[in-house]
Amino acid sequence: MSCSVAVCNSPSSSLFRNKPSILSSPQETISLTLSHLKPSSPSSAAAASPNSPFRLRLQKPPTGFAPASCTGQSPPGGVLKRKRPTRLDIPIDTTGFIAPASEIAAATPREESREVEREGDGYSVYCKRGRREAMEDRFSATTNLQGDRRQAMFGVYDGHGGVKAAEFAAKNLDKNVLEAVAGKRDESEIADAVKRGYLTTDAAFLDGENVKGGSCCVTAMFKDGNLVVSNAGDCRAVMSVGGVAEALSSDHRPSRDDERTRIETTGGYVDTFHGVWRIQGSLAVSRGIGDAQLKKWVIAEPETKMLRIEHGHEFLILASDGLWDKVSNQEAVDIARPFCLGTEEKPLLLACKKLVDLSASRGSSDDISVMLIPMDQFM
Repeated sequence: MSCSVAVCNSPSSSLFRNKPSILSSPQETISLTLSHLKPSSPSSAAAASPNSPFRLRLQKPPTGFAPASCTGQSPPGGVLKRKRPTRLDIPIDTTGFIAPASEIAAATPREESREVEREGDGYSVYCKRGRREAMEDRFSATTNLQGDRRQAMFGVYDGHGGVKAAEFAAKNLDKNVLEAVAGKRDESEIADAVKRGYLTTDAAFLDGENVKGGSCCVTAMFKDGNLVVSNAGDCRAVMSVGGVAEALSSDHRPSRDDERTRIETTGGYVDTFHGVWRIQGSLAVSRGIGDAQLKKWVIAEPETKMLRIEHGHEFLILASDGLWDKVSNQEAVDIARPFCLGTEEKPLLLACKKLVDLSASRGSSDDISVMLIPMDQFM
């Protein structure tokens, strides 16, 4: 079988009879032989009849004609395409001019510090930002309460979904707890008072405007020779007892059987994704301040433990999960102990940094906050 294709510029072509020709030129015929379909004689293409159903006549552009996209010219009735504008070379000033600080601050928001450190009265704390754009961890320290160096309260707060909840808790939780605890001496009364302080802080935060996100919390209150540790979320308190690590708090995560049961009995659900248990497929902690959309299941009620400070109680570590996800309780105590007991003549802050750097070196991308508190001062 053979097929002939004729390309014609003549306006008399049967296919283009009703369309004007661009240029008049002699008719040219191009013959194509489909030899792969059926062998044919060389003369069959040339002998194809003008009336053959396999003979097509197409208009051939005149010699020298180029598409409009190449010449920049639009054919009749076409749309002119814009050319890419010429690149501008803007000269750069090399005089070293620096704008005044006030102008820079007005033009760009203040950048969050990557590291925060403090050596306070009887404590040291070091915070290091992870891969987030802003540090979401916060801490608080209230010392020398009523002029008594043995009365103090400390806290570490790990925000999620923004820093607002952690910042609010750092500014208000200590105050609310101390007000609720005032005058209480019985252990059960103190635990109830601490609970009210947490719930008051949570309610006040949720009553604010444009609130979002939440925060895990761990607090340590030293009062009348007692230590009262409370937590909501996965910030943790670990005490060194003669060099042995003792956890004083338990992480609130959906993977805990009692927490999962509590959530499911109130209509929520818990599932796992890439090995992480989450509430409603979202949050990986089951208690904390804030989290308005999940408040039915993410409660602010803390768990509280109270104990009498004894000579074997050496120091306390308060830290966010950025540390505990990579460093074990005992490992943290072993690293911090020489600094806290004075066998290393180096500042306590260096122990905080060593713990943070260890977690970061093991791959933690989270914000990491570590606070160390020697306990002999509160006996």
